[in-house]
Amino acid sequence: MSNFGMRGGFPVGGGQGAKARGGDAIPTISEQDFEAEVLRPELPVVLEFSAEWCQPCKQIAPEVAAFAKEMEGKVLVRKVDIDRSPLLARELRIQSVPTFMVFSQGRPVDAVVGAIGKKKLRELVEPFLPRAEGAVKAMELAQLMREGRVVAVDTRDAAAYKRAHLPGATHIAMEEIESRLAELHMLAGQPVLYCRAGDKTKALSEKLAAEGMPLMFLEGGMLGWEAEGLPIERS
Repeated sequence: MSNFGMRGGFPVGGGQGAKARGGDAIPTISEQDFEAEVLRPELPVVLEFSAEWCQPCKQIAPEVAAFAKEMEGKVLVRKVDIDRSPLLARELRIQSVPTFMVFSQGRPVDAVVGAIGKKKLRELVEPFLPRAEGAVKAMELAQLMREGRVVAVDTRDAAAYKRAHLPGATHIAMEEIESRLAELHMLAGQPVLYCRAGDKTKALSEKLAAEGMPLMFLEGGMLGWEAEGLPIERS
């Protein structure tokens, strides 16, 4: 997406901050709030352009609110009423509502027009979320595995590994990882740890990184891999 030259056209300062209107779960911003609420935050910002007369906007409001709650602390979700902030809508070339626009590091990076749900919103913002050190996304891991550069290491219990695991994965239980680090680095490729949901291997990776022994881990774990429709080996 091109840069729209936003800093030049809008009034700055003097805004009252984002406020939720009339029971709306998503704060509505004005042209005066735009710089502080959208351009300055370190977190990615999802901006929904809507209008009071927009029925699709009202229909998806619960989905947008659920997305905002789910992503709290990771993403800011704000709304712009195109009738109340026509300059902003015109400067950003909004032609229909709802339109969702993602801002990252003070610039627009992606947008989608139309009524979308929580899953699509997550997909829209996913590339711009902060990533933990050592985190590898499922599609990235699949490519690295095809290239023979990494070996997936299943840290779940032996029974779970036997039922189903990533293609070519080896098994080392979570509680054994720290005592078998030398073995990990003797694998045919760089080890990438995974568990069921990714939380346990993330915590272990952070602990080992703090001790000067970083290891990569699969973001989202086995569940994230399956959600992408990637292949599974079953016994």
